[in-house]
Amino acid sequence: MDEALPENIRPWGHYDVLDAGQTHQVKRITVEPGKRLSYQRHQRREEFWVIVSGRALFILNDQESFHGSGEVLHVPQGSKHRVACISDVPLVFIEVQRGDYFGEDDIERFDDDFGREGTTRPH
Repeated sequence: MDEALPENIRPWGHYDVLDAGQTHQVKRITVEPGKRLSYQRHQRREEFWVIVSGRALFILNDQESFHGSGEVLHVPQGSKHRVACISDVPLVFIEVQRGDYFGEDDIERFDDDFGREGTTRPH
């Protein structure tokens, strides 16, 4: 059986939306080895991450920590955050977003390896 292509390909890997509702959205996020997401924050949601596989360097409000499979991380609403894959296999985690808006335009980027710094505000 062929595996379906991921829904949303990004320069750091990809993500799939697993579930969505008015108060939540659930994604499976895969970060390729040596890649990292933007250093960013969201004004309208908080996030809970459950690491499925791989190793993560997690930055929350300029504080670094290291995490692996089975750990749960919390990103409070309005907190600056970033995750990097520091293993030789992809970092896979389940992200549960809670809030009132889940659009990609609620991302304020402070640093980005792919030149996407800046703010786009939801309408």
